[in-house]
Amino acid sequence: MVSGRTRARACPERTCVGCRKRAAKHELLRVTAVEGVCVPDPRGTLPGRGAYLHPEQSCLDLAVRRRAFSRAFRAQGALDTEPLRQHVAVGSDSAPAP
Repeated sequence: MVSGRTRARACPERTCVGCRKRAAKHELLRVTAVEGVCVPDPRGTLPGRGAYLHPEQSCLDLAVRRRAFSRAFRAQGALDTEPLRQHVAVGSDSAPAP
């Protein structure tokens, strides 16, 4: 008798607010808004709504240009993304070259 269940667990997927492509949750960076500032949350432990973003400069630029963070966090006006830019820049510098 087959129950229809598989032993492999499904990996949760999220959508990048920059490029709008779906990816596994562990491949994306969680971002939260704290007092009008977009803060990176790599451990996923900060409270509040989260938005997900590929940790790449191009996706960050798209998200800022589309005002995706304001929409995702349901915030009025623009949010400061400087701490997020610094985190993405440091992460891309430490990535191994192909």
